[in-house]
Amino acid sequence: MLLGKKRKLGRKIEEIQTGEKLELSETIEDKDLLLYLGLTNDNNPLFIQHDYASMTPFKKPIVPQVMLIGMVTAAVSKYLPGPGSSIKKQSLSFPKPVYHYGKVHFLFQVTDIDREAYSIKMRVEGKNEKSELVMEGELEICPPYQPKSITSNTLDNF
Repeated sequence: MLLGKKRKLGRKIEEIQTGEKLELSETIEDKDLLLYLGLTNDNNPLFIQHDYASMTPFKKPIVPQVMLIGMVTAAVSKYLPGPGSSIKKQSLSFPKPVYHYGKVHFLFQVTDIDREAYSIKMRVEGKNEKSELVMEGELEICPPYQPKSITSNTLDNF
């Protein structure tokens, strides 16, 4: 059981500065696509069928955009602000497709901090191996809260 155990949380709003950046790269492998498609039961031929995709302007299967969103969510949860964070709002666009085995380089930047609303805004962009923009947008994030004690102070004198 995790109650009462110390867990490393991400940074609280007071510890975050406007202008902070995070960069990371992700490569989309077959295993990632298969896990996603199996989990969601998404059988869009554009994602998995080479014969169909070859007859489209894409020419070959593309990576589901929601997988890129998942990478963004994971970066927020793991790194900036980190564990305990939650995305409250997102506005994302995907100007170019990402193809199977593609590598996406993500850049996140804190653009605004609203301490009263306990939220931060971050700009995110993703570029492929050719430095072409494949994803861009803005996130509104609730950084981790300091957890409240689950025990009272009544036994503090003992």
